[in-house]
Amino acid sequence: MKYVLFICTPVGGVELSPEEIAGDPRFTSYIEEVRRRDLVKGGARLRPSSDATTVRVQGDEVLLSDGPFMESKEYVAGIDIIEVADLDEAIALASRHPAALAGGSVEVRPVWE
Repeated sequence: MKYVLFICTPVGGVELSPEEIAGDPRFTSYIEEVRRRDLVKGGARLRPSSDATTVRVQGDEVLLSDGPFMESKEYVAGIDIIEVADLDEAIALASRHPAALAGGSVEVRPVWE
């Protein structure tokens, strides 16, 4: 079954660059494991939330605002698309993600297939 892991970072938290992630043993060991087990089927590291544009539509008007959703304590910093046996395995994997261990969170959501 496929799941998306939404990697969430606290607003105001430390934003690691791709180079810093590549040099962090917590991330490198996690990434090596999921690649070796062929669990990750896609994903992306997102640019900082300050680069986001939020789109809302009210009637015929398209409203744009800079940044992530308002009133948020966390923002999505990346996604992983994984293929595992079931929700329990997805949760086990998410609970070992370095972002979750560093004060962020990982939302696990099944994919419609």
